[in-house]
Amino acid sequence: MKSIFLILAAMLLPYTSMAQGIDTLRHEVLLETTMGNIRIALYNETPCHRDNFLKLAREGYYDGNLFHRVISSFMIQTGDSTSRHARPEALLGNYSPDYTLPAEIIYPQLYHKRGAVAAAREPDGVNPEYRSSASQFYIVYGRRYSEDMIDHVQARLDKATKGRITIPPILREAYFKQGGTPHLDGQYTVFGEVVEGLDVVRNIEGVETDKNDRPLQDVRILRAVVTK
Repeated sequence: MKSIFLILAAMLLPYTSMAQGIDTLRHEVLLETTMGNIRIALYNETPCHRDNFLKLAREGYYDGNLFHRVISSFMIQTGDSTSRHARPEALLGNYSPDYTLPAEIIYPQLYHKRGAVAAAREPDGVNPEYRSSASQFYIVYGRRYSEDMIDHVQARLDKATKGRITIPPILREAYFKQGGTPHLDGQYTVFGEVVEGLDVVRNIEGVETDKNDRPLQDVRILRAVVTK
């Protein structure tokens, strides 16, 4: 009996080691911006996006990046490193490192609630697998939705996803009470959320912008610091 137990223990040892190697810490990154600080918690459910974001932040990739696309009642977007020294009115948002990330869409668990952090990507026509940009991401502010508005969004989702994405009652309530951008659900990888500084996100998404949704006065990430 003792020998059987030892054999089983030896067989389980590699799996125990693998489990111990799993990163269970909920990492956080602090974005120090020209309009205040935004603290982001990264989801362990999306490990590829989490690890990539941590890598870029530690390398200083996001330092100096502009929020190059800002849309009121929707979201703020950054991650184009060419924006650091961009001229006023220059069209931005076309650059990210030369690789993409596989989609890690976990819906409805991870959805576009107010404060959600998600990866930008190329359109469906050239990106049917929903692969994410290596660096560009957006932070949702959005708006609150009535039942009629959610019904309209659901009809839009039905058309865009051929009926694949349904907004369940619990998310309907969340969008009514808290707000967000439900029309993006199930199509983009949500990999984190704002845990501090949502008022800063609100202030940024309220700035005046040009015809390309770039703020007239630059809003910049001064530093992205991994704090946890």
